[in-house]
Amino acid sequence: MTPQLETLWVYLAASPLLGLTLTLLAYQGASWIYRRSGNHPVANPVLLSVSFVIILLLLSGTSYQTYFDGAQFVHFLLGPATVALAIPLHAQFRKVRALLVPLLVALLAGSLTAILSAMAVARLLGASLPTVLSLAPKSVTTPIAMGISETIGGIPSLTAGVVIVTGIIGAVGYRYLFQLLRVRDPAAQGFAIGLAAHGIGTARAIQVDQQSGAFAALAMSLNGLLTALLVPLLIPLLGSWLA
Repeated sequence: MTPQLETLWVYLAASPLLGLTLTLLAYQGASWIYRRSGNHPVANPVLLSVSFVIILLLLSGTSYQTYFDGAQFVHFLLGPATVALAIPLHAQFRKVRALLVPLLVALLAGSLTAILSAMAVARLLGASLPTVLSLAPKSVTTPIAMGISETIGGIPSLTAGVVIVTGIIGAVGYRYLFQLLRVRDPAAQGFAIGLAAHGIGTARAIQVDQQSGAFAALAMSLNGLLTALLVPLLIPLLGSWLA
């Protein structure tokens, strides 16, 4: 950075609203690119906005904590936004009730697969125990995942990063995967993406189809609860394998 820009950045960084302003501008810019691309999944606004923020923080030498001190209001809104997902879900209540048993089976199978597959891959690649534990809750929304990670001895900051990457990959790639597997039912698509890619995947599903978004919201919520129950129970059972 030039001396003039560096001086300006130091001045702006002193404001607690800088992080919030930067986040909102990055997302608005990313959303504009997303619309201009014809809503192409590769131009996912979360992926683009996260990339913009990371690049700017690296170029300016700003620490994440300094950025988060100003942007934490967005983090707080994750809770109300998650609760608001009950609105589209209520409209699909009859179908949810009719599919209750298949959904519960899919929930259990998907949750166990998400937990065990991530841990197994990390363990086989020689990752340390804290790293392996940090990957266990990768498919649930960030606040829940960080809480689970801290409880079982993982690294919450690493978990948060992995959760975001998981959500972005799911939101970008799920359409191609469903085309390959010939899965066309919106309810099945939504439940799968919500279970595997939590809030980011759910946001994408809502953009595509209201029914898909409702089932994604259901899967995200139930998977967060089930993972919080399963992970602490599974870790002692896997003790010898993890050692």
